Amino acid sequence: MLDFEVTEETRGTVLKLAGQLDTDSAPRLGPTISGFQQNPPKVLILDLADLNYISSAGLRCVFQLRKAMQASGGRFAIREPSPQVQKVFDIVNAVPVKSIFSSAAELDAYLDSMQKKVTEENQAG
Repeated sequence: MLDFEVTEETRGTVLKLAGQLDTDSAPRLGPTISGFQQNPPKVLILDLADLNYISSAGLRCVFQLRKAMQASGGRFAIREPSPQVQKVFDIVNAVPVKSIFSSAAELDAYLDSMQKKVTEENQAG
């Protein structure tokens, strides 16, 4: 389940995501992403403090938002990703993911296992 809200702060427009951003929930962000593409703010902050899971479909949403902001000359920032979501970003930045995984399902299974590992480590420690 995904919850999200858009608010205005002095630093810029904030899109706060909570829950899971996956294949089932990502389409719900479509109208919001389209709105940012058509009328981009000067600064878009993606608040991920309460996002506890992201799949490859969720990553596509993040990339679409970043691309929309770059195209408009705006600024894009990610704020407070949860440890398991940060792990996914680390994996994506460190390795050319599409050259390793043969399908989105295979990538999602890998990302799922990495996020579960981080969650278990945080709960144990």
